[in-house]
Amino acid sequence: MTVDTTPLAPIAERAAPPATLTLPTAGGLTWRAATREDAPVWLALRNHIARADAEPYAETLEEIEEIFEGAWRDMAADSLLGFSTDPADDGALVAWAQVECPPGDVTQVRAFCWGGVRPDRRGEGIGRELLAWEAGRARQLLAASGKDVPARIGVFAEDDAPTTKHRLYERAGFQVRRYYSDLARPLGGPSAGPVPDVPLTGSLRLVPWSANLDEATRLAHNDAFRDHWGSQPQTREQWAQRACFAPEWSFLVVDQAPDVDALLASPDTDPETAAALRAGVPLVVGYQLAARYTEDFAVRGYSFGYTDILGARRAYRGRKAALAALAAGLRAFADDGMQYAALDVDTANPSGAHGLYASLGYVKTSGSRMFSIEL
Repeated sequence: MTVDTTPLAPIAERAAPPATLTLPTAGGLTWRAATREDAPVWLALRNHIARADAEPYAETLEEIEEIFEGAWRDMAADSLLGFSTDPADDGALVAWAQVECPPGDVTQVRAFCWGGVRPDRRGEGIGRELLAWEAGRARQLLAASGKDVPARIGVFAEDDAPTTKHRLYERAGFQVRRYYSDLARPLGGPSAGPVPDVPLTGSLRLVPWSANLDEATRLAHNDAFRDHWGSQPQTREQWAQRACFAPEWSFLVVDQAPDVDALLASPDTDPETAAALRAGVPLVVGYQLAARYTEDFAVRGYSFGYTDILGARRAYRGRKAALAALAAGLRAFADDGMQYAALDVDTANPSGAHGLYASLGYVKTSGSRMFSIEL
């Protein structure tokens, strides 16, 4: 296989940012940036679109309000709301867009675009012009990052989203880059398999999530996902944004007597973990962080506990740390009366996760995909 060794041009060149952004004119809407006061109507439109497109989720006000709390976001420049000028519509919100460049990106800099148009206003060209605005703003953010590494502009869609949405992305130059599966398994009834007992060896101990171990968990997550496609480290501020987090369903595995010298000598130990080891901070080596998406119960037709993120430090793979944390989570879901356990996974996950989930009785319930422009 031939490896391309051509040096990358500076990101400011590759991103080719537009000097100015053109507001959409289709549909005759009036446009302005989103504010925190818009959260209720913005939520209503997003959930209306989700219902119309049969998406497997509903958002909450907490999730929308959290968007305004990230200091790395400039919502005055990175968001757009389009309101109807038809007197019969009473100034209703018709379309929206948001673009975000995660601050923790190191080996690849990414900009993600989201947006939507009220179903009864589709076909007027609003979505096409809105996506062009999003892509332009994404290019501006990438250029401004100053990170001269590979870059990506990404958008997401459910596999069974309207075909017009997929075509819209493709015509704008986006290509399907990755597929994801949403999985679920019953927690009760004749079809529910047993939750395995997972004994831990050596100095590994299973503990409930606690706030004093949250930073150590962030470091474990950044290490665990370092070799996962499309993943980048999360900063403290990114990590803190976990709307719907369910601490009572979340579990960690801690090494109570790690071989600090060996870990410090390993080239795989990242600088933040090394500093934590030198400071004597507890070492989280596996984790299952869960969420309670109550609004989704009616959409799916059953209650469930959701595993938002699951992983194990790379040096501890094969020691069942993640499996022990997941099994504890499944028991917590069941003890709380949930009917199912659910999670999502990259279909090309390198850690063997698919086999693990299949062995635990998880089956696919829906799928989604990421489209991107690689720069």
